[in-house]
Amino acid sequence: MITDQYGRGVSYLRLSVTDRCNLRCFYCRSCKYLKFIPHQNILTYEEMFKIIQAGIELGIQKVRLTGGEPFVRRDFLYFLARLRHKFPFLDLRVTTNGTLITNKVLALKDMGINCINISLDTLKPEKFQEITGRDFYHQVRAGIDRCLEENIRVKINIVALKGVNDNELEDFVQFALTHPVDIRFIEFMPIGGRTMWNRDFYWPAKEIIRAVEKITPLEPVNFKTSKCSPGSTSGPARIFDLKEGQGRLGVISPLSDHFCDRCNRLRITPDGKLRACLFSDKEYRLLPLLRSPKLGPVQLKKVMERAGRKKPLGYNLLSREKNRQSVCQRVMSSIGG
Repeated sequence: MITDQYGRGVSYLRLSVTDRCNLRCFYCRSCKYLKFIPHQNILTYEEMFKIIQAGIELGIQKVRLTGGEPFVRRDFLYFLARLRHKFPFLDLRVTTNGTLITNKVLALKDMGINCINISLDTLKPEKFQEITGRDFYHQVRAGIDRCLEENIRVKINIVALKGVNDNELEDFVQFALTHPVDIRFIEFMPIGGRTMWNRDFYWPAKEIIRAVEKITPLEPVNFKTSKCSPGSTSGPARIFDLKEGQGRLGVISPLSDHFCDRCNRLRITPDGKLRACLFSDKEYRLLPLLRSPKLGPVQLKKVMERAGRKKPLGYNLLSREKNRQSVCQRVMSSIGG
């Protein structure tokens, strides 16, 4: 396994299969600045296979496929099935906006996908349309319900936005109390050159936890160590059991309470660039290695290993750029949410 200069083991690969998305969330990428990566610069599925194979040989144990919205890419379900068949031991996960999955849930279950992350920032249809620019709320809810019917574990990701969805906190808590889901609030991050981030929208994790504790008792789930030990594939969420309900609640706090000391991830963008830290614009170009007739898996692994060993500490980057509107230039949908 790759171990970086801070003793963090790299066991988790996030791979974005496309920067395309069928939503236009105002905090991520609005129609005004919409510009996609040219098709010829997007990784093919065969190239993704090669990256995942190299990652596994370097100790990667968990792969999360993201976008954009992964299910808008043609044959994505077939790609998932091939990955599951070739790497049955791999902890394979998917993050989606949930708009296109209802009729795919049985196929996901049959191929052994037993957990899925679904983004949903509001429980109100009219507000969903305001946030995303699309009237797809009921499609997302149908997808969540179908997953639960088939006993697929669901994690609902919510971008915490003060003045937008903070007045729905009790509704989200009640949803977790009455459904076997993880409700996870993610602090709004200053990502992207034309981000809509500003301090007025920022809703810190500590405020969320304090507010939830006034609604229902919380019990921390202690499954993390202070450092990312070799073999750990845990994500960054702090999770709490709801003593009085079926589900759990979590917070992801990259700004107010960073988790850089246990970061175990590498990210691959849709155009084949490796990012060792979400907040760093330092990228390692894998696509030329994959398409060169003179280079092969050995060189690919060398670059991935070098990138992993040089992983920066994201909070250092944040503190340096605290007076700027964004901490990196790439928008989230082209990095991989």
